[in-house]
Amino acid sequence: MFQVNENYLKLPGSYLFSNIGKKVAAYKAANPSKEVISLGIGDVTQPLVPAIIEALHKAVDEQAVAETFRGYAPDLGYEFLRNTIAENDYKKRGCDISADEIFVSDGAKSDSGNIQEIFAQNNKIAVCDPVYPVYVDTNVMAGRTGTYNPTTEQWSDVIYMPCTADNGFAPELPKGKTPDVIYLCFPNNPTGSTVTKAQLQEWVDYANKNGSVIIYDAAYEAYISEDNVPHSIYECEGARTCAIELRSFSKNAGFTGVRLGFTVIPKELKSGDVTLHSLWARRHGTKFNGAPYIIQRAGEAVYSDAGKAQLKEQVGYYKENAKIIKEGLAGAGYTVYGGVNAPYIWLKTPDQMTSWEFFDFLLEKGNIVGTPGSGFGPSGEGYFRLTAFGTHENTKKAIERIKAL
Repeated sequence: MFQVNENYLKLPGSYLFSNIGKKVAAYKAANPSKEVISLGIGDVTQPLVPAIIEALHKAVDEQAVAETFRGYAPDLGYEFLRNTIAENDYKKRGCDISADEIFVSDGAKSDSGNIQEIFAQNNKIAVCDPVYPVYVDTNVMAGRTGTYNPTTEQWSDVIYMPCTADNGFAPELPKGKTPDVIYLCFPNNPTGSTVTKAQLQEWVDYANKNGSVIIYDAAYEAYISEDNVPHSIYECEGARTCAIELRSFSKNAGFTGVRLGFTVIPKELKSGDVTLHSLWARRHGTKFNGAPYIIQRAGEAVYSDAGKAQLKEQVGYYKENAKIIKEGLAGAGYTVYGGVNAPYIWLKTPDQMTSWEFFDFLLEKGNIVGTPGSGFGPSGEGYFRLTAFGTHENTKKAIERIKAL
């Protein structure tokens, strides 16, 4: 008889946002007259900007003509997009990244989950706590995390790096155990925190010294407002020999529904004589048939003059929401973090409520959906995440409701 991958059975419960979805659906079914406002999942609400829509239409029309029809996309992405990414996201920032070190995909979530496949099962991973759940869960599926302790809500073979108010929600270099693979996300999901270039340089130096690799999730770099916050880990000296960077078009260009992202792996990044670039290229070519031509043309339009101007305005729309949430909550007496260089606001739950108690309180009393901090790890207990991706109208309405509670 066939057998299942028992590592999947180790996963505690459903994926965080599936649990939230079920609770919200049950509440709506029981209260059909209530208007529920979601500031929980990080999905965007504004439509694709005109420059992107125009590129999509043009690419669709090309698919109707034999001379311009495109079938399978190149495994690693079309050169027109990879060249555009290399020029705009890296070379213009002084980063030495070439087009053939960029792997186009269907999104950063997929890449952040799949990238662990090129590492040995006995590698030790280190994650921030709180953390984006995909980093840990996919390593559980691979059998890399050991056993789960429901009391501490931690895995025995995972190195946790607490991110608390005391350290500015920025992890400290591990002491004791040395990780092989380090997951970092800045601007951070869920806390909205950032690190300076000098702080990030310390991580690069640490990784190079100890033979570790950093998986750097830069999905929210478009929201950086302060000058001393790096947009890419490759702004740091030595990053080409120790870092993989993940990028997304979801939050900077609203591609949550059309799906596009990319991963950067420099050719100098090696384990012995083996380049991770070659391993990822092999994995990518075997398991992925390439992002659609139509979507890659839309991605190219993100970097056009019109696209840049329109998306600056759209990102500004969400930044204004973040400001409304942060200032509104602070004015109501809440302790709040984030919301300056990131679309996430991280708040301390009031009256010593647990994060799930506050979730229920907000849903039942204010008809507002957010995300319990404990869903991101034990250090998230006592905190709560709100996102800036709603409409202006709903964001303002939600904050007024919270103030009235």
